[in-house]
Amino acid sequence: MQRQVDPSRARIPWDHVEASLGLWRDVLKASVASDDRDLTTRQMAMFLCIYLGDPPYSVRGLSELMGIGKPAVTRALDVLSALGFVRRKRDPNDRRSVLVHRTVRGAVYLSDFGENIERIRRDLVKSKPAKTDDI
Repeated sequence: MQRQVDPSRARIPWDHVEASLGLWRDVLKASVASDDRDLTTRQMAMFLCIYLGDPPYSVRGLSELMGIGKPAVTRALDVLSALGFVRRKRDPNDRRSVLVHRTVRGAVYLSDFGENIERIRRDLVKSKPAKTDDI
């Protein structure tokens, strides 16, 4: 009797993995070389969840969404707030809850970051078409 292979666990060809990792490497290199403040992986993941998901977001909701504790969410939001990427406001319907709102500054930063990712991806495709066609 043969074992069924879960399609979600199927091996991805190494050239695809290498191309994806190369893209991630180049994006990270460009990010740390810029004048912008580096965001930790947790901060960037939360930032992306807030901007690419459906609001409203609360500390509790972000904690559940990301699978991390509320203190970790609060620390990440402290940094994102200090940078002007999000703002926190008391929930008018539940004064115990704090809602997280997007800001124009955060939207501009994320748009620029996304455009930079696309530029890097295009450069990789041009330089190594055999390995990066599917990025």
